Amino acid sequence: MTTLSDTHRWQIILDRNALYDGRFVFGVRTTGIYCKPSCPARRPRPENVVFFAAPEQAEIAGYRACQRCRPDALIPHEANLDLMRRVCRALEAHPADPPTLAELARQFHLSPSHLQRTFKQLVGVTPKQYTLALRLQRFKDELRDGNTVTTAAFKAGFNGLSQLYESPLLGMTPACYQAGGAAAEIGYVISESPLGWLLVAATPQGVCAVKLGDSPRALEAELRNEFAAATLQSDQPRLRQWLGAILEYLRGEQPHLDLPTDVRATAFQRRVWEELRRIPFGETRSYSEVAAALGNPGAVRAVARACAVNPTALVVPCHRIIGEDGKLRGYRWGLERKRRLLEQEKQIAKRGSS
Repeated sequence: MTTLSDTHRWQIILDRNALYDGRFVFGVRTTGIYCKPSCPARRPRPENVVFFAAPEQAEIAGYRACQRCRPDALIPHEANLDLMRRVCRALEAHPADPPTLAELARQFHLSPSHLQRTFKQLVGVTPKQYTLALRLQRFKDELRDGNTVTTAAFKAGFNGLSQLYESPLLGMTPACYQAGGAAAEIGYVISESPLGWLLVAATPQGVCAVKLGDSPRALEAELRNEFAAATLQSDQPRLRQWLGAILEYLRGEQPHLDLPTDVRATAFQRRVWEELRRIPFGETRSYSEVAAALGNPGAVRAVARACAVNPTALVVPCHRIIGEDGKLRGYRWGLERKRRLLEQEKQIAKRGSS
């Protein structure tokens, strides 16, 4: 089993990733309580967190079990969690030539549809998306180690540079990323909001990132880690106007956000994000409805990927995308935030039409 670093554990906690329930627990020094990674409670400051391999260790250290997530109780669906962990390990073992969904299904004695559905439910992404994320992380690591873009791409498992440049997850060109964003000038501001802490970052051309989280320090660290060599300036006056617009939106005082953006994307992703911005306030669409609106009904999975990597939350309202059955699906900033956003928008839209 892969050893997790404290940085990795903290990111798992921020993501509330249930896949890691049972692999460790975390204690909060200020409260004396310990939780499992998926606990729905508000996240503590990272400096107040301590990690334990098992509940028994936390209790020996004097911590009490959280009454909300019950980390000392048996984990529901433990068999599924353990199985999906093993699927993850199988994907991680062959990053350059990962097994197909059909091969994984045969290996773990499941039907492809059941494996895909269970993996997406517990991990939050499909096996294919998980593999892409692994490749992108390895590519970034190779660049930070001083390799050329071409060498890093092939070491990470990309078949060629064209495949890499089609990936939306870097947020800037590979050459610029290799320099840690050295050519980028990024201003950012962090503020409390109705949905937790809010970070807005922008280049001189427009908003390049909108992030929601439970800790200002974690949001800032994520931005600085991603673009370590960029020129970052906090609390720029120019951003206050855009921040104010987003806060008014979150408070229900501003139904529309029409802010300029400066993000790297493929042509298809830009079309998806533009279509998302056309969804009327207070309404929702399914992935298939967006694909049909783009004139490509078979691109449902590509639409889902474009929503998953949207770097400007709220400005591009990916939270307005729901499942075919009307239920909420994954949201990078948590399903509870997504639910609150949609409920507020519907209430405001209903008042406006009455």
